[in-house]
Amino acid sequence: MVSSQKPALYLKFYGVSPWELEVLYSLLHNLFQVTEDKQEQPEDDFTTMVDIVFPLAFNDAFFKWFGRPRWDKAKAIFKELKRRRGSGKAFRLSISFSGSPSVRFMLDIPERSLFDSAIDKIDFVLELLPYHLDPQKIPSGTAEVVYYFDERKERWNVNYGAQEGESQ
Repeated sequence: MVSSQKPALYLKFYGVSPWELEVLYSLLHNLFQVTEDKQEQPEDDFTTMVDIVFPLAFNDAFFKWFGRPRWDKAKAIFKELKRRRGSGKAFRLSISFSGSPSVRFMLDIPERSLFDSAIDKIDFVLELLPYHLDPQKIPSGTAEVVYYFDERKERWNVNYGAQEGESQ
């Protein structure tokens, strides 16, 4: 028996307009059971935050299943969210992928052109992933690998996050 149940995707956000939310939701709901979690804006510099947790690993299989056109549209939506908020610390984006270890991209760059470049370069991390996740190179028990964009070098850098059993 084949299950027709969609995998569960988690979408946490604040400062997103209903129209923007609908655009993002319409992109995701055909493939995922989307759980939305609207947050109150905390006392920080960011007017908008979007945190997406994909229930799949960050790998070639994800991109084949999700589809390149859909991924390109997602990147365009993220860039548009940033464009609409202008420069400064207005938009924070977190994109996570399940797996062992999980992979997370954190992005809160003030300058729009660098933000757009970082979004476009997420795809290139896929080529580096086997090297970054090599069991000989990562600390034993690493539960999460976090990528942050180095504005000076204009590339994604890896940070080996929390170890298994650690609370964050």
